[in-house]
Amino acid sequence: MASEADGGGTESAAAAAKARNGRAERLEQSNPMGGDHQPKDHAWQVGRTEPVSKSQMKRLMKEKQWEDQKELRKQKRREKKLKRKLERQTRSEEGCEESCRKRFKRDVTPSSLRVALDCSFDGLMVMKDVKKLHKQIQRCYAENRKAAHPVQMYLTSHSGQLKKNMDENDKGWVNWKGITVTSEHFSEAMKKEDLVYLSSDSPNVLNDLDATKAYIIGGLVDHNHHKGLTHNKALEFGIAHAQLPLGNYVKMDSRKVLTVNHVFEIILAYLEKKDWQEAFFTVLPQRKGAVPACLPVSTAENQPGADSDTCESVQNGRATPGALAQENKQPSKLKCEEQGTKTSEEMDGEM
Repeated sequence: MASEADGGGTESAAAAAKARNGRAERLEQSNPMGGDHQPKDHAWQVGRTEPVSKSQMKRLMKEKQWEDQKELRKQKRREKKLKRKLERQTRSEEGCEESCRKRFKRDVTPSSLRVALDCSFDGLMVMKDVKKLHKQIQRCYAENRKAAHPVQMYLTSHSGQLKKNMDENDKGWVNWKGITVTSEHFSEAMKKEDLVYLSSDSPNVLNDLDATKAYIIGGLVDHNHHKGLTHNKALEFGIAHAQLPLGNYVKMDSRKVLTVNHVFEIILAYLEKKDWQEAFFTVLPQRKGAVPACLPVSTAENQPGADSDTCESVQNGRATPGALAQENKQPSKLKCEEQGTKTSEEMDGEM
């Protein structure tokens, strides 16, 4: 019995060897040159038995060309690096110590003007709006750092959701320079007689900036849900209030309420340019649809006969009567209409 089993095992081994030999012969027939005899020029096609399309062929050729030019690219990089090194050495020898890539700081003259961002509206905002306010504050800080006349920046009533969000997402704010961050209310951090609250709802128009004053910007992102809030707060604390002279110089398709950083940047631009219209158009985004007013409205000083009952203006931070800048009346538009009426009457007379 043992001999029969040994005989059966021998026959099975012989059959398996024959099968392996048969597979080897078929492989040799499909590839008569053998794996070791493939031409070097076609080494990148080894293992491809199916037909190759034109696009595949182009891709393979590009891959091969990329590999062939590898050393050439390295050489070009080395030459470029050496060229930059020689240029740096040449500039150094000529006395140019700073790299051309480094920005030269322009002359900076700090302003004594104080601008405070009032963050006491924390409870009126959802977290989404708090995060938007955080970004606007970051923008204000960044613009003030690179301004020609940086102001003394304050961040008052800094607490609640805003402080928590800044601690979690912007831990570097504790190292900010040129800014006073406090949890105190603006009425406690500065003298009451120095404060002027900027609000688009105020009937007073700001004609100039007084360096002795502290201008308050309401830190609120409410999508116009709380109308008149900042104006009412100014009345509540008994402090001066005013709006920027936007209506005197600019016509907009959208509402006149600006973001925190826009108001802040307009103040910085005015300190540099000393021109309200230029400051507005430097800052206002195109989506506001801002266009110059037909005729800039003159101040009460230029037109002493102006109607003093229409509105009040703020000159040097104090409310004074006699400015022609009431939002609803749109003085520049009225002047254009009057000129058009006069022109048409003269033409009718000539006819």
